[in-house]
Amino acid sequence: MSLKNRIYKSTEKFLAQIERLKSALETADSVVVGAGAGLSTSAGFTYSGERFEKYFSDFAKKYQFEDMYSGGFYPYQTPEEYWAYWSRNIYINRYINAPKSTYENIFTLVKDKDYFVLTTNVDHCFQKAGFDKKRLFYTQGDYGLFQCSEPCHNDTYDNETVIREMVLAQGFAIGNDGELMLSADSKLKMSVPTELIPKCPKCGKPMSMNLRADDTFVQDSGWDKAAERYENFIRTHKKQRIVFLELGVGFNTPGIIKYPFWQMTAENHDATFVCLNYGQAGVPSEIKAQSICINGDIHEIIEELMK
Repeated sequence: MSLKNRIYKSTEKFLAQIERLKSALETADSVVVGAGAGLSTSAGFTYSGERFEKYFSDFAKKYQFEDMYSGGFYPYQTPEEYWAYWSRNIYINRYINAPKSTYENIFTLVKDKDYFVLTTNVDHCFQKAGFDKKRLFYTQGDYGLFQCSEPCHNDTYDNETVIREMVLAQGFAIGNDGELMLSADSKLKMSVPTELIPKCPKCGKPMSMNLRADDTFVQDSGWDKAAERYENFIRTHKKQRIVFLELGVGFNTPGIIKYPFWQMTAENHDATFVCLNYGQAGVPSEIKAQSICINGDIHEIIEELMK
């Protein structure tokens, strides 16, 4: 299928598309969910605005960046300050729940189906919402894992305990719901104790997040097993009445979810491709008749779908 063909933008009425989607999910033999950053944004995991100001106003004031993404690339002068920033970032985007019930609602829609989830998100929201761990493939890593920055070996390490210690050492308190809190008369520290800085247990070099940013990304045994399970699911279900449910996937890495979903839809006349996205819901003309595209907020679309 040529990617040069015109992209078809859906103009059908919203409610008519919702009804088509309901029918597709109800009659599907299986569902493959493909999720990108737009899904977590819709669930309330925003990287700027009120949420950024709540947790990073001190960093914003000192360094003049305006969102968490920019802060992640800032060249901090010390590892103590670097990990102060990143421990907050990891904690609020991995160890607390998303503000909205978007992921839980999606789980309600697919839990009784034969499903699998492929995602480029690293915030673990699917598993926290109840999705079966063995039906998830996090292709780009996990905020909850450390790896050697070299890397000298291919193991990853859970980081929840040390991340909690880092945010507490900066002056935060952790509420019963896991939220970070700060009393009105407290002043945050923008550094962590040197002894909390993570070091590789084998070579002693700095640890880093297990995020796919360059060729140092570690694909550990858990990653390999998840990839194998996903490939097996696709191989054994590809001729079924299958729904490829794409949620919030843009064009930063279309080769992971978007293009394969288009291709597999084109190869199976019983497949349905669904794209839910805010302003970017489109599909090649070759699979227009097999597709449902809805431009809008994913959380609102899912809520309407559940009525």
